[in-house]
Amino acid sequence: MRAVPLIGVRRVPELWRRFDVTVRDLPLGLLIFAGSLVPAFHNHGTQLGGLPGRPFDALAVVAVALQCLPLAVRRRWPVLCLALVSVGFAVDQLRGYHSFAGTAVPVALLSVGSHLERHRRPTALVFSAAYVPLAVALYRLGSGAESPGEFTLYYLALALPWGMGSWLRSTRAAEAERRRLVAEHTRTAERTRIARELHDVVTHHVTAMVVQAEAARYLTAAPDRLDQALTAVTDTGRRAITDLRHLLDLLNPEYGTEARTPAVGRLLTLVEQTRRAGQPVEFAEKGTPTESNGSADFVAYRVVQEALTNALKYAHGSRTSVQVHHGAREITVEVSTDGSGSPAGSPGGSGRGLAGLRERVDVLGGDFSAGGRTGGGFVVRARIPAGRPS
Repeated sequence: MRAVPLIGVRRVPELWRRFDVTVRDLPLGLLIFAGSLVPAFHNHGTQLGGLPGRPFDALAVVAVALQCLPLAVRRRWPVLCLALVSVGFAVDQLRGYHSFAGTAVPVALLSVGSHLERHRRPTALVFSAAYVPLAVALYRLGSGAESPGEFTLYYLALALPWGMGSWLRSTRAAEAERRRLVAEHTRTAERTRIARELHDVVTHHVTAMVVQAEAARYLTAAPDRLDQALTAVTDTGRRAITDLRHLLDLLNPEYGTEARTPAVGRLLTLVEQTRRAGQPVEFAEKGTPTESNGSADFVAYRVVQEALTNALKYAHGSRTSVQVHHGAREITVEVSTDGSGSPAGSPGGSGRGLAGLRERVDVLGGDFSAGGRTGGGFVVRARIPAGRPS
């Protein structure tokens, strides 16, 4: 029963941020304005030039209003705010009101330093130049108690909130740039990950289909074998469509965090698909994959998939060995060919597949190697630490 008021209180800051910035800045000006009209605060504000205090009159209220109410636009139109506040401050000091509203001057200077984007130096020069005649007038009208050095000291004191505002502005700009770089890096990393996933899915299936279609051209005299080859092409195409749909589902923010790819338990299906493409594959799997292996199962599957794809493309028909061992702390994968086959009629590779595998394994803290074997062929080895979440 007490949760409803609590939720309402928590929503207040959110609702407040929806208001226009002018509405959000107005309360500060109204607060200073109200405080300046309190009799106890009369003649207790900034006193520059040594002029004697004067009782408040209608002009005093105008001077106070000029100093306080423009604070409502201090972020939207900071130069206009500072100009109006400066006029009100000049009237306040020349008339000897010395009101509490003088505190609006550093607020306006802070806002200009923080929110003014262009013509910052000309603005500083103009307002600095405008301070000189005000200081001269106050010095001549005053009792002479204040020396020129005290006017200079007050000017330096006014430069402090301007400098603070400039520091806040530069800090916001640096933070915005940092956020931009992080967003750009995130987009690049996500595009790289999607490209890697598409490469793994499309290249393997399409390579198998190309090899199977090439073989079917020479089986016209054997209808049974031709039917088997075309069936294999069809099955491979269906698997490609299924994997692509799964990948597209992953790009949907509402998809969730379910398993992203086939588990290592489906390695036998992958091997059978490669065998139907005409590649003799010996498969040995030791140990039992566990659900806690997470990303290790995913990476192991991709290592075998990419290695078999390369075998089809560059060593078609050669004897290929796939060995997978599931240990308590790691999964080891070794895929090798004897180099007795010939390149298939498929497009050449870009090297992205092996580079992507190396990156996947490195992220999990494992080891990856791929290269030629003595006497021909190639071998791909991977040691993948297990137990990390997907």
